[in-house]
Amino acid sequence: MKKYNKYFVFLFALLLAISCQKDDYSFGAINAPTNLEVTAEIVGKTADAPFGDGSGLVKLTSTAGNAISYKYVFSDGTTENAPNGVYTKRFTKTGVNKYVVTVVSAGKGGVSTTSTLEVEVLSDFSDHEAVEFLTGGTSKKWYWSASEPGHLGVGQNDGNAEKNYYPNHYQAGAFEKANAPSSSCLYENVLTFSLDGETLKFQLDNGGATFFNKAFGSVAGVSLGDDACLPYDVSAVKTVSLSPSESVVTKNPEHATQTRGTMLNFSDGGFMGYYIGQSSYEIISITANRMVVRAVMGGDASLAWYHIFTTVPPNQNPEPEPPVDEYTKLVWSDEFDTDGAPDPTKWTAELGTGDNGWGNNEKQSYTNSPTNVKVQGGSLIITAKKETIGTAAYSSARLKSENKYEFTYGKVEIRAKLPIGKGTWPALWMLGEDYAINDWPACGEIDIMEHIGNNQDHVLGTLHYPGRSGGNADSGGKTIPNVSTEFHVYKAIWSPTVIQIYADNTLLHSVPNNSSLPFNKNFFLILNVAMGGNLGGAIDSAFTQSSMEIDYVRVYNKP
Repeated sequence: MKKYNKYFVFLFALLLAISCQKDDYSFGAINAPTNLEVTAEIVGKTADAPFGDGSGLVKLTSTAGNAISYKYVFSDGTTENAPNGVYTKRFTKTGVNKYVVTVVSAGKGGVSTTSTLEVEVLSDFSDHEAVEFLTGGTSKKWYWSASEPGHLGVGQNDGNAEKNYYPNHYQAGAFEKANAPSSSCLYENVLTFSLDGETLKFQLDNGGATFFNKAFGSVAGVSLGDDACLPYDVSAVKTVSLSPSESVVTKNPEHATQTRGTMLNFSDGGFMGYYIGQSSYEIISITANRMVVRAVMGGDASLAWYHIFTTVPPNQNPEPEPPVDEYTKLVWSDEFDTDGAPDPTKWTAELGTGDNGWGNNEKQSYTNSPTNVKVQGGSLIITAKKETIGTAAYSSARLKSENKYEFTYGKVEIRAKLPIGKGTWPALWMLGEDYAINDWPACGEIDIMEHIGNNQDHVLGTLHYPGRSGGNADSGGKTIPNVSTEFHVYKAIWSPTVIQIYADNTLLHSVPNNSSLPFNKNFFLILNVAMGGNLGGAIDSAFTQSSMEIDYVRVYNKP
């Protein structure tokens, strides 16, 4: 019994010790920082220069008991995290100006203590001409100069004055990033600089997809093996301050011709389209319609990236539109003026799921039910619905003009409003009539319009033929606003020498035609809405139904 008690006492002591050790890892008391003190040292301040040396620099130092981090909030609209409480701020408004500085000291559990102070400092740096170039005096849009070699490049950032002012390591070719799926979002960027009173503002519109340097994928929650476009919201307006550059380029003997020497400093993590972990850019050169900037890569001070922008939107296919008079005679059409089922003299409804989801792993079964396809109110309405049809989880419709109307060359115009929802995949297209004996893609396919609900408002024009099928299709696309709320005219101009695809009057894609391609024979029309599949992608679990409405289909040939 005594021996048992001895072991019991030992076990109790051991458990108590373990409990005490666990207590050592507990969160501890949540106490707000105490005795917060903030000092401001105006750089260059003397008796003769009470507001500093004109640099606008103020060194801020904050200390507090129980504080684990600090954040500065400035009345010029910028903020800065300073984990150790020390931060040197450059105020850039020209002249002697007063600023309110608020410091937030954070303790455990997020509790905080704040304090404010006022500083008065002189800044004699200005670059009014650069601001005028950036904004045009009010507001101006800038775009990647994608047709210009070297519009994106990288070079060394060191003391080598012969090489540290241009992208000597790598220069992108014209439109190099246009077609690769991992980088095609870059040229969608629209950079707007504007004036709000005397404050320079900036907004980046990139359609929700940001081109990330592979070293920074974690910012968007992804590990990258190469540069790629990732979903990343950058829509918030930023404040931009100007300051003199202190880069290695300014140390070059001929720096006056190698850099303008003005820095653009973006608030709150702002950046100029390509994410490299940097919010400060040196203006190398700027005019009213062209700008070159340089930025040292975040986390790797040995590299500097170069960007070239222009005020002209990029256009990868600047070929002039062929004379519209070449195809002006209306030879076939459906205006969808009679309510009910589609005209059986013009259309056949394909039914079922096809082979392997019509060859694309699509998730719908096509029907001829009026709940999926009908003519009503002057439009053909094709509706995709979430409902079980056999083994398929969705229903929809697909019409074709095969054996009813087929043609070679001409102009096709289809006025349509597209469905909406992630996973929808509407298409207006043509297929070579010999597909039964000339397996796809040898028979040829012309996609006048494809829209992917997972990439709303981005419209594709695509050709499929031997060597250019699947993920290697011959394709081009553009952002066309409001495709699911407004009607747009989707058009293909198909001749012996060229096939051009348009949305309204915007050229989506152009491919030279020749005798080696399967685009010199009869094709027929197809109209459908697919769900999911290889291109449609993941379907929104909340999707119930959505419709494509077609106002008319018209085919023109030479008079």
